[in-house]
Amino acid sequence: MFNYGDVLDLPLIWGGLIALAVFIYVLLDGFDLGCGILFPFAGSDKNRSRMMNSIAPFWDGNETWLVLGGGGLFAAFPVAYGIIMTGLYLPVTFMLFGLIMRGVAFEFRFKSSTGRYVWDTVFFIGSISAAFFQGVMLGALVQGLQASNRLYSGGPFDWLTPFAIMCGIAVIIGYALLGSTWLIIKTEHKLQVWARKVSGWLLTALILAMIVVTVFMYFSGIKALEGWFSFPGILYLAPMPIIVVLLFYFMRKDLSSEREYRPFLLTVALFLMGYIGVCFAIFPYIVPYQMTIYEAAAADTSLSFMLIGAGIMLPIILSYTAFAYYTFKGKSNHEPMY
Repeated sequence: MFNYGDVLDLPLIWGGLIALAVFIYVLLDGFDLGCGILFPFAGSDKNRSRMMNSIAPFWDGNETWLVLGGGGLFAAFPVAYGIIMTGLYLPVTFMLFGLIMRGVAFEFRFKSSTGRYVWDTVFFIGSISAAFFQGVMLGALVQGLQASNRLYSGGPFDWLTPFAIMCGIAVIIGYALLGSTWLIIKTEHKLQVWARKVSGWLLTALILAMIVVTVFMYFSGIKALEGWFSFPGILYLAPMPIIVVLLFYFMRKDLSSEREYRPFLLTVALFLMGYIGVCFAIFPYIVPYQMTIYEAAAADTSLSFMLIGAGIMLPIILSYTAFAYYTFKGKSNHEPMY
């Protein structure tokens, strides 16, 4: 059997595929989690129904990328999966409970008449808790997990740090901004005006949160900063603050105009800047700062075999996702969809 490991850097390819799946998940599930975070502040039941309908065709399909990222980590880097899932067992569990609450509330809200406010509350709690614990897990990973002899050696609450909590708050703000700019695309009239106003507030809050997280990293002595401020990394990342300022400027300008799609795309670009910074800081580690992608990778034969499957399935998933978004384009209304 031909071994792709003879000509390809399989651990790097699989690390890139998992990073791509996680980023796509953050963007796609981020905007529908963001809509849930904004849910109580929409002003009326009809507005909440419009928000719900704007994500109804997509929300469960968006979570495909979470499964793909987690499954890819388990298959391609089983040792890293064991360490990360053991160290982050509690926040992963809390995140999954949040996603379950959100899914249940989504279905029941459409059928409920007298108790709709209960499901609205459950939808909000599920959305904000899922977003918060995703940010906490990100913060815990950037801060680093303890490992020894290819096993997790830390405590069950090592993830609960001020830095991780700040990351959780930052992700809530970021997802809410994704949600509000998504609503600019999918709604009109008063709800769209409200979404534009909220987007302006959240944009400022997100920039401040990104600054605060960076300051936390500096004073917490997190090793990720070594990749940012050492040579040659600083040369590659030097343009990023300028790009972020430009994105902030253009988005501010767009929010006061009639543009609908570009605020969302600019928010995606802001997320991309932050994601590149995180990936650059921890590379080549997959268990920061304990195990690299090469140390944690499965056998080349396994990676080669799975790469064939990924090469077939990824284009199918991407095509289906694009088709779904194209089919359900346009403005949403408040009429029940189920």
